[in-house]
Amino acid sequence: MAYAEKVHKVRDGKRTTKYTWRARYKKPDGTWGSEPGFPTKGTAEKWGEEQEAAMRAGRWIDPALSRKTFGEFAEEWMAAQRPRGQTVMNRRERLTQTVLPRWENVPLAAITWFEIEAWARSLTCAHVTTKICVRLMSQILMGAVDARCLAVNPLQGRRLTGLPAEAAKKRKTEHEEMWARPEEVLQMARRMGPIDGMLVLSIGFLGLRVEEALGLRRHNTLLERRQRHDDGVFTCPIVRIDKDAGALVEYYKYGDDGRRIRFRGVEPTKNAQSARDIDVPPFLASLLEARLTQWPHDFVFARKDGSWWPRGTLTELIRKVADGRTDAWEPIKPGLTLRDLRHSHDTYQAQIGVKAVLAFEQAGHKYPGIKGTYQHATPPMRQERLDGLQELFVRALGSLGWRDVWES
Repeated sequence: MAYAEKVHKVRDGKRTTKYTWRARYKKPDGTWGSEPGFPTKGTAEKWGEEQEAAMRAGRWIDPALSRKTFGEFAEEWMAAQRPRGQTVMNRRERLTQTVLPRWENVPLAAITWFEIEAWARSLTCAHVTTKICVRLMSQILMGAVDARCLAVNPLQGRRLTGLPAEAAKKRKTEHEEMWARPEEVLQMARRMGPIDGMLVLSIGFLGLRVEEALGLRRHNTLLERRQRHDDGVFTCPIVRIDKDAGALVEYYKYGDDGRRIRFRGVEPTKNAQSARDIDVPPFLASLLEARLTQWPHDFVFARKDGSWWPRGTLTELIRKVADGRTDAWEPIKPGLTLRDLRHSHDTYQAQIGVKAVLAFEQAGHKYPGIKGTYQHATPPMRQERLDGLQELFVRALGSLGWRDVWES
């Protein structure tokens, strides 16, 4: 049973007549816990009895754990996670650059929503970055609840309000609005040449993520989809984004000494929906078939010598091609990125009327709501999409006055 004991204050090594009370209570493992600093014997005893009552009810939180600092627990939480390496790097940068300077030494039990919201309003970073940081803190604090360091997560179910007006009302940036017409995709591909230009064509007309395109291997290229339809079987060529090794990524890891270590390699896909089979329109199937016939390397969109593209080198090449950064080249689409080409593909799908369930599937997105469970892509939907993409390609060739993508 909990009890209280008197604790005399000490001055110059000698006990004084002034004292406070310390609560003593029996912990679940049978040892005695203590909590000092109570002004009276009654308050100390009451606090200790409350701890023992919470133990009997199965809801006790060890006060010593709740005094653990946010920075200390954040390291434990990060070590226990197993996301993709890029996610680890992003989380680490958010913590190091934004969160920990304010919250590293604050005890978990001392964090309140009031102070979190006030801190968020004071940040000068982009609105979306502020929300990401607060969401990350909420994930970590929920981990603290699961680890029985906290009884509740003070951020759970709360919504940021009162952010600076210019951030809350920020419109889409020029980059977010950017996409390329089919003619511009073909112009970029021709400018890059048959070897490197296939990457641009494939992202623009298949909607691959950059890391998915760079991680695509021969054995996953131009497979066949077979789906029952009427009294027969619908077939079409596909490229497969492998769930276990479908992304070629480049990021920094953090060593035990805190130093950044550059990593480049193949990892699993971003999420479950990213692992998928993408239907390939006829023109692109022919171009990929010709590519594989002459291509000696395993990775389909590697450099000429078969080596992986460094992300910076590839970005610089796209800038030269799209911006026209040479005396001989006129601009095609200044500022366009490979990510914008993926946006372009989804724009094409909307233009040609691809059904939502199929558009989400082909882009590697989860179709939201109950319709994502009830609706399924049918062969006529797939054929309509393939016909639409083929028509966009043929019309773009005609608009440019070309007979083929590559110059003969």
